[in-house]
Amino acid sequence: MRIEVKTKDKTYPIEMERGLLYKVKEFIGNEQVFLISDDGVPEKYRNILQEQFPNAHMYVMPQGEASKCFQTLESILKAMLDANMTRNDIVVALGGGVVGDISGFAAATYMRGIRYINIPTTTLSQIDSSIGGKTAIDLDGYKNSVGAFWQPEAVLIDFDVLNTLPERHFNNGLVEAIKAGLIKDEKLFELFEDESYLEHIEEIIEKSIRIKKEVVENDEREKGERKLLNFGHTYGHAYESYYGFDRYYHGECVAMGMMSILKNEEIKSRLENILQRLHIPSSCDADKDEIVRLIKNDKKAKHDAVTIVQVDEIGKGYLQDVSMEEMRRNLG
Repeated sequence: MRIEVKTKDKTYPIEMERGLLYKVKEFIGNEQVFLISDDGVPEKYRNILQEQFPNAHMYVMPQGEASKCFQTLESILKAMLDANMTRNDIVVALGGGVVGDISGFAAATYMRGIRYINIPTTTLSQIDSSIGGKTAIDLDGYKNSVGAFWQPEAVLIDFDVLNTLPERHFNNGLVEAIKAGLIKDEKLFELFEDESYLEHIEEIIEKSIRIKKEVVENDEREKGERKLLNFGHTYGHAYESYYGFDRYYHGECVAMGMMSILKNEEIKSRLENILQRLHIPSSCDADKDEIVRLIKNDKKAKHDAVTIVQVDEIGKGYLQDVSMEEMRRNLG
């Protein structure tokens, strides 16, 4: 299945097919490539890719958010220089959100920009982070504070690679699909209220991608509508920073962020029931003052206020400016 993303300056495909990892060479041909992955990606997946490009260098970073930093970025860029990569060559990212984010940023900055292809291997990256051209690294404990908009040449999604994900990782990524349903598609949200939701995983991923595609095409640079995709992320990013990116996963923090911001008690209850089924936390013990301090440094903050996303009716998210004092009150 193919979905095309059409931005102002570029059109690129999102290919979805079981077994697609074995066919990457068909999309790239004989171009020179530089492969980037992390040690959390099963070795067999890295080998499948390496066998298709036996002469390509593969840079493997440690798994985890801590790798999304200047030190790793510098190391990748130096390795690309050592591999004699030119502006005509291609970076190929194989991994989850961290790999995709830093690989895309490396591609955006190396020689003022070269092509890259994203092969997401987690539910989180297949549903959300691999699509839309946001690339970034973290700085001084603040999530995605340095980055660039740089659209990929293609996104290649192989549903089969999800089979090796631990349950917690798998469910963590599904939070972004739940979010997409809450802001844009009531029927997508309702899929998670059915106990057989796992039977619909391909449909869930496809629906989530189509939502993000539409939003990105309308607002590539996040001037308006694309901000809706940040539902739960203002608190979520603060929770991630507060816990040092290691106690909770990104999706878990977004889930707690959605629960923190929601005012509609019925929606909040329905969301909490879904989170319980997925064994996702709905609250935490973070210090309220510290969370507000972290929010003040968020990209969406405006000194004494911040733009958040609110949902009063499932499928109809909207933007709202909220004072920092109200953000603190929301924490209970």
